[in-house]
Amino acid sequence: MTTPRFVVRTIDELTTEDEASFRHVALYGDLKDVLRRDKYTFRVLPEASSGRWDRALLLNLTFWGANAGGDVLVDDTLPADVVAHAAWHHLAAKALAEGPGVPLTADALFLGESIASAFDVYLVGRLLGHAPKSSFLATQVPAMADSALAAGASEDDFDALLQGIADDPDRAFEDLRELLFDATTALTACSGADDALAVLEGFDEHRFAPLLHHYELSNWVLYARAYGKGGLEPDERARVIDRELRQADGAVDWLASKWLGNR
Repeated sequence: MTTPRFVVRTIDELTTEDEASFRHVALYGDLKDVLRRDKYTFRVLPEASSGRWDRALLLNLTFWGANAGGDVLVDDTLPADVVAHAAWHHLAAKALAEGPGVPLTADALFLGESIASAFDVYLVGRLLGHAPKSSFLATQVPAMADSALAAGASEDDFDALLQGIADDPDRAFEDLRELLFDATTALTACSGADDALAVLEGFDEHRFAPLLHHYELSNWVLYARAYGKGGLEPDERARVIDRELRQADGAVDWLASKWLGNR
């Protein structure tokens, strides 16, 4: 059986969708430049699977580690938010991997994914009121609403949550990042459903608890258990960065300074 080959593309060989909506977010341009400078590659499905969103989704959710070779795309286009998401994963791997191609620890995987995912909420906050026609908002906000309502929040609760994100995107980023990191590290250590339920209930009062299941945490945990370097042992390097982000006056600014060199 012949193994299908992905088509490899750099950022400049792809068409980025919805980029105009991100024009006022200076950090977006810096993140895109990181991918360009480091010749980061994305993988496009081969012709036989062209247009198969279901297949790309399965591959991205199941094999999402930064060392896996880049996001899988259905064609030569990608949304602007995926550019930022991929860049944060790439930067986390550069900061935490012991060497090129060396797998990340579970903590490092969770730190990178929590940063990348929380940055989506930061972008929601930055785009609300500035880019009403953004396709990112048109897909992300309804998906967030569905998760919040499924978790028992009312429409008024979700509207208030969204307003809080718009009022202070930086605070929203760090609050969500902490929740995602804490939840996944705790769930990974659980021996069964009883322990995991107790972990989940422990976060019920968090402001972003209604969004927790929006983030496919089961995939994070299962991937880290299967592929994380060093088993489930804590990674002090990742946890030092986690603590510094919690203590920073602005976590996004900290990342821009330490990982992007912005002063």
